[in-house]
Amino acid sequence: MPCAGVGTRAGAGQPKQYMPLAGKPLVAHTLAAFAPLAVLSRCIVVLAPDDRAWPLPPGDYELLHRGGDSRAASVRAGLAHLLDTGAAQHDWVMVHDAARCLLRPSDVQALVQACLRDGQGGLLALPLPDTLKQADAQGRVAQTLARSDKWLAQTPQMFRLGALFEALSGDLSGITDEASAMERAGAAPLLVEGAAMNVKVTYPSDFALAEAVLRAQQMTGERT
Repeated sequence: MPCAGVGTRAGAGQPKQYMPLAGKPLVAHTLAAFAPLAVLSRCIVVLAPDDRAWPLPPGDYELLHRGGDSRAASVRAGLAHLLDTGAAQHDWVMVHDAARCLLRPSDVQALVQACLRDGQGGLLALPLPDTLKQADAQGRVAQTLARSDKWLAQTPQMFRLGALFEALSGDLSGITDEASAMERAGAAPLLVEGAAMNVKVTYPSDFALAEAVLRAQQMTGERT
């Protein structure tokens, strides 16, 4: 779980993953989505090297202070740590954004089952629901693009550890997620439909949405 960002766009004055949300730090809700899944054996949270603000007590996760200057660099550091501490090249690994705190455990399980059947790896994603416009240099519509084959990438993304580490071992420019690295390496990741609520909390308005959803889940006692 890359967790080394500073959250500039959130306008919070501190890393957004540590902001209070429904009574807990945001990242606590993110980690909670993985707690029910017995299939997972380790959880590595990759922090910035100088991060001393981690807000949670010790738990079923490992803190690694080797985050890089990009998401891809932080993920690569986490993968290297796994390989250095006993994980095998053929083991599966999932990467999830710390800021996606509304993830449902059922969607993680669906991804795991789909990837195990497929063998190549894949990611949660959402079919594009809106009309897609391409802009020109003046900020006007150049054309409307077909949306029938367009998807919005989410996380977790799941691949074989060795293959993903190899895909991230070269130039990281243009790598925006693990799937894009695997695509560059020649793979065709599987798209597994996720949920619209699995948003990445990025802007101040996103916190209000996440707060409302988490409060509703707390009232019903459900997070499926």
